[in-house]
Parts: sequence; structure tokens; C-alpha cells
Amino acid sequence: MALDFTPKTYDEIPEDKRPSLGEALVPIAGMILFLSVGMIYLEMDPQMPLLWGIAFAGLFGRYYFSYAWSDLYDGIGRSILTGLQAILILFVIYMLISAWIDSGTIPTLMYYGLEFLSPGIFLPFTVVLSAVVAFAIGSSWTTAGTLGVAMIGIGSGLGIPEAMTAGAVLSGAYTGDKNSPLSDTTNLAAAVTNTELMDHIRAMRPGTAISFAISLLLFVVLGLSASGTIPVDRIAEIQGGLESSYAISPLTFIPLVITFALAFYGFPALPSLGAGIFAGVAVSTTVQGVGFAAAWETVHFGTGPETGVDLTDELLASGGLEGSVWVVSIVVAALALGGILQETGVLAAIAYHIGRAVSSVAGLTAGTAAGTIAMNFLAAEQYMAIVVPGMTLQNLYDEYDLESRNLSRAVEASGTTTSAFVPWGSGGVFMASALGVPVIEYAPYYFFGILSPLILVLMGATGWRIFYKDDPERESPPEADAPTPPVE
Repeated sequence: MALDFTPKTYDEIPEDKRPSLGEALVPIAGMILFLSVGMIYLEMDPQMPLLWGIAFAGLFGRYYFSYAWSDLYDGIGRSILTGLQAILILFVIYMLISAWIDSGTIPTLMYYGLEFLSPGIFLPFTVVLSAVVAFAIGSSWTTAGTLGVAMIGIGSGLGIPEAMTAGAVLSGAYTGDKNSPLSDTTNLAAAVTNTELMDHIRAMRPGTAISFAISLLLFVVLGLSASGTIPVDRIAEIQGGLESSYAISPLTFIPLVITFALAFYGFPALPSLGAGIFAGVAVSTTVQGVGFAAAWETVHFGTGPETGVDLTDELLASGGLEGSVWVVSIVVAALALGGILQETGVLAAIAYHIGRAVSSVAGLTAGTAAGTIAMNFLAAEQYMAIVVPGMTLQNLYDEYDLESRNLSRAVEASGTTTSAFVPWGSGGVFMASALGVPVIEYAPYYFFGILSPLILVLMGATGWRIFYKDDPERESPPEADAPTPPVE
């Protein structure tokens, strides 16, 4: 049976199965309890607490809302298939990182980066470079999983804490991603809200520019404070270790050039990254002198170099395809839980009641941001965080006579950018595993992700760059224009 991937809005759910806000909060409370007890009190990995949440949400949907087991299975299937691209990218990125370490691509980037960069400029340079690359290829994930890995290594060699470097990579990568017409989430936010793509991008630019400028300034300050912390001869020691284990050559950049060129010319992420794996293996066998079978075993099982420098060995250790299984299991479990919450109408109910609780454009903007962020934590997938509020709140934006680009901007500014804050979501799991820095450690330095929804809310509160259907240039509505939402 073909699955319908379009999530139901609250009004489309049959009345006898339409959850009230209180009913919708029951499985949410259970999920929060299980994750809190399991991950914080018992110090467990997320998989088992997520399994408890799946069981509780499934039983609640089956015996309280009377959904058939087959309906719940379909909800899980839809959710996992929605996140299938993220799952496949996780597999591919793990293989790519191992291939690029074995080929010398990442070691050569680290070697030259240590040669030319200094602690004072490293962090702002990382932000700007990540933004440019992500804008050019339209993918924050590809940027973090390739360039970001190298920048973590360079930063560590320069004495920069890994959490700071990760925050700089993410701040730049999501800035570029949000404004790229090649980005899948940018196109999704425009499509789901019936907004013309370039109108959506133009609506995002002012808030994005402010968030990026403040983030860049903060990283300039952090970079200056990090200067002068490199132990004597540390860089020379790291470079010596790299030279002793890899052939440091511009030829090792071939996999990077091929991957970014394909992405730049419009190839999707999976074939672009896949080509990078094959190119990495080719360079491993020709430039590094690795045997063909040995190169592919590295892609499968990961790397464990012995350069003689402990820091370098730690930075260049990777898990390969086999190492991705632990990460993917978290994503699959979280998507399954999100699928049940979507199928039973819990997510739609929460988005609907958040929207109906507001009584002004400022409140609607803040409510959209809050609802979208909540969807990220509940559905564990940035695509669902964009789609559910984007579809559920369209009518409410119409009631306020607002153009659809206000909604498209709101769901992306608060959905795409905050996905990296969710430890069990696909965005947080991917970034933490690719960069080797836990979410809780890089979160305080991911300035753009913090600022983007805050600037959005300020725009709604001040009426700046809020667009109305009757006059797109009008930025503050007459009091009489604001409708009074119906009382539920």
C-alpha cells in the first residue's frame, strides 16, 4: 500500500480521534519523563529511553484513541521514510570521513591549515568559510561532514576548544544553507507554505544577516581571547606526525574538489558524497599507496592512525560504515516515536493550539517559532518541524492578512537552524557524530542557532519586515486589522 506523506492538519483529523491539548500532552509528558530519567538520572544512551517512549505512545494511541496497530505502523513508516535521506547521508558521511582520512585529504587540510592560520583569526575564518561553502553547495550537513571535520582538527592544533570550532562551523553552515536556493530545507519551507522560492529567500535575508553578523562578532571576540594558548613546538609536532603517516600533497584535494563541484552544479547530496568516497579510495591507492582491498576495509571499519602524536591520532580516528550503526539507531528510534505522535494527531494538536493561543502578529510569530522548535524536539526531524507548522498555521496567517513568506521565513528560521540542538534528532545526532563534539558541549557556541529564532521573534514584535497581502510594504498593521481568534 502506498503511503501518503502529507501530514494531516488538526481540522482534517476525525472529531472522534482529534486530541485536545491536554490529551496531546500525555504522550509528550511520557516522552520527556523517559528521556529525562534514562539519559540524565540513569546516564543511559538515548536508544532505550526512546524505545520506552515508542511503547508508551503506541499503547496510548491504540487503547485511548483507538487507532489500529496498522495505522500506527503506517505512521512509523511514513516518518522513517521521510527521514530516509538523513539516514542514508549518515551512512555515507561516516564512510566518506574514513575515506578522506585514509586518502590524506583531511590530514593535508589540517597540515596546511596549521601552516597558514592563527588562533586569532581561526574562528571568524571558519564561520565565513563554512557559510560560503554551504551557500555554494546548499547543504549544511555536507559542509559540516567534510570541511567541518578538517576545521576541528586544525582548531585543536591551534589550541582552540573543539566545542568553539563546532559552533563556528555550524553558525556558518546554517547561515549559508538557509540562503541557498539549492538547499532542500529552503525549498521545502517555500513549497509547503506555497511561497515563491526567491520571495522566501529575500524575506529571510535581513534576519539572517543580523544573526550572522552578531555571531561573527562573537567569534572574533572568542578568537582574540584564544590567542597565545599554543604550547611551544605543538604545531611542528602535529605537522611532523602528519608527514610521517601521510603523503601531504595537493593531489589529496581531488576528492574534496569532486564532491563540492558536483554539489555546486546541482547534484543531490547522496551522489555527490558517494562520488567523494570513490575518489577518496582512488587517491588512497594511488597517492598513499594503500592496497585496493585495504582502502575499502577502511571505509567499512574506519581508521585508527598511529602518527606518534596522541592528539592527531584521536582526531583522525573514525568509525567508518560500521561506526554509523549506533548513530543511525538513535535516528530511527526517534523517527518512529515522531511517526506515532504525528499519526495520532498529537503534533498537529500542539501546533494548532499554539497558533490559536495568540492574539497579535507578534504573538503569531513567536507562537510559530515556539511550535516549530517543539516539533524539532518531538518529531526528531527538521523536515517534519517545517512541514507540520507550515501546513497547520497557513489559515491563521491568512486570517491576519499576512503574506505566506512570513510563515515560510518563520518555520525555517526556527526549524532548520535549531535542529542541531536536539540530541536525539537527526540534525543533532549527525552534527555531534560528524564533528566529534556532543550537542551539550557545542550548543552554547552555536550562536547562529540561538540568535536566528530570537531575531525572528523581535521582527514580529516590532513589525519590521512583516509583509501584508493588501500592502507588501506596510510593516505595522492598524489595530482594527488584527482578528480575534475564536475561543475553543
